[in-house]
Amino acid sequence: MPNQLAIASINVVLAGTGEGTVATDRPIREDQLETLGVGDSFRAASAFEGKLGQTTLLPEQDPVVIAVGLGGPEVTEPAVRSAAASVWRAAKHLKSVTSLLPLTTATELGAEVALQATVEGMLLASYRYDELKGTPEEASVLEQVTLVVPDGIESDAVLAKAEAVANAIALTRDLVNRPGGSLSATQLADEAVNAADRTGLDVEVWDRERLTEERCGGILGVNAGSTEEPRLVRLTWRPKGESRGTIHFVGKGITFDTGGLNLKSFEGMKEMKIDMGGAAAVIGAMAAIAAHSPDLTVIGTCCCTDNQPSPTATKPGDVLNIRNGKTVEVLNTDAEGRLVLADGLSLAAEEEPDLVVDLATLTGACLVALGSQYAGLMGNNDNAIDRVRAAANKAGERLWHLPLPDEYRKQLDSDVADLRNIGSGRFGGTLVAGLFLQEFVDETPWVHLDIAGPVTTEEPEAEFPKGATGFGVRTLIEIVNNW
Repeated sequence: MPNQLAIASINVVLAGTGEGTVATDRPIREDQLETLGVGDSFRAASAFEGKLGQTTLLPEQDPVVIAVGLGGPEVTEPAVRSAAASVWRAAKHLKSVTSLLPLTTATELGAEVALQATVEGMLLASYRYDELKGTPEEASVLEQVTLVVPDGIESDAVLAKAEAVANAIALTRDLVNRPGGSLSATQLADEAVNAADRTGLDVEVWDRERLTEERCGGILGVNAGSTEEPRLVRLTWRPKGESRGTIHFVGKGITFDTGGLNLKSFEGMKEMKIDMGGAAAVIGAMAAIAAHSPDLTVIGTCCCTDNQPSPTATKPGDVLNIRNGKTVEVLNTDAEGRLVLADGLSLAAEEEPDLVVDLATLTGACLVALGSQYAGLMGNNDNAIDRVRAAANKAGERLWHLPLPDEYRKQLDSDVADLRNIGSGRFGGTLVAGLFLQEFVDETPWVHLDIAGPVTTEEPEAEFPKGATGFGVRTLIEIVNNW
């Protein structure tokens, strides 16, 4: 599957040698409007205020000058990515553009960080998904981007890292954007294998027979109604030298969720191709992590199946045996993501890593509580929670810490099994789902990210086009890079 990033060439030049032949940008903060060299009447007419991501074309300039807003006085990596994405959109109908963004923000962020953020922002803004259109959308004509940087920067290494991150997020977006009928569990596993082959990751794929041998009753139970085989995929990065520790990521890979015998409504089902967004983020992040070559062992596990109604499907009231030995009474077959994650988390906990992080489009209740721009964060270890939250802040991905209240645990008590897969009450569904997952990690430091909201966006924002966002990839990368 090709990553659909539309910039043909990115060049880096030193300050003083980067005159643009067609267009250049001029990064402006909100308190620097007078330095634009245009009058109050023009600024009022253009409504340009220097807000983050705003752009306007300055009059009577040759080459064209694009003013781009940096926002307030504090500049961050996410802000530079957002500004860079705006520059790309403003210049995408031109042949070339020269950007001063990495030079302007180098003092505050560091030259390499500023350059990487600029490259990532432009590449990700150029992403499009049109492989299924008979008449593809008009592509950008922007062929060359020239970035001006301070002297002494190792630009080749920075460009390689930026392109690895952008390609990883583009891969994740591609997977989430694909229709469920074009992405079965076996096809998702094949995409993971392809990513491993390209990046040097070790890969292991478990089929139905192996899943049965390994006692993965949650995955097999969800898959029982499907004509498609389930898969569990393990992607592993091992450093060449001594490993400083082990981090394990687990992704929910429900390639399409009908709800099973507890069938979803039309409104509930129409977007369910996105229900493998957690697994897609793990695959993308693992590909980028390999390019960074950390001195840590990093494992990504993807629990993949669809959830279908049929005469063989798991029925409400059936009991499944999870890998860690616990039994689960399935009272709602539409609460299937936690069942496949139960096997993945059990497997991760057995290996006693330093941290387990799972990502899942798990509950609509999280979307109701936090909206479409925040993921829910829960965990069993304060230090682990702080690490993940710090990584997300640096990545510019919005998380909100939610509790795992002991008082709600009794809602999972079952009369016939160790626990039930849904709570006995009507409310707090996201928290109860987190409490369910906690049953399968033992004492391992663990964080759960419910990404049901930000896995897609309805409106383009910053470097995010409409559709899949690739949410979670950058946070996972930052967890590893800052361990």
